[in-house]
Amino acid sequence: MRDKGQTKAYYIGKLGFRDCGSTDYDGYLMVEKDNIQIHFFEFPALDPQENYGQVYIRTNDIDQLYQTLLDNEVPIHPNGPLQTKPWGQKEFSLLDPDNNLLTFGQGV
Repeated sequence: MRDKGQTKAYYIGKLGFRDCGSTDYDGYLMVEKDNIQIHFFEFPALDPQENYGQVYIRTNDIDQLYQTLLDNEVPIHPNGPLQTKPWGQKEFSLLDPDNNLLTFGQGV
């Protein structure tokens, strides 16, 4: 993450994660949702156009999650709308403020 405040606002304010951990460390952020934790470290020099970070998150109700994000006007990746893939997963993708690719999936 380049900016802790911006990352926190996106993951908590837009995606519905919550801050976790008992201490607020400089340059480090931990968020949690539905037993999934994501940890970030501050990297102010990160160039979002060259960032290839990615996370795959499995969910049990992908249709509801997708609709909630649409209702909250969270932009979906232009190449990542909700669809069933040939490998047996129903998936969609987002890009966070630092261009980390988040793909959410559920087995079909």
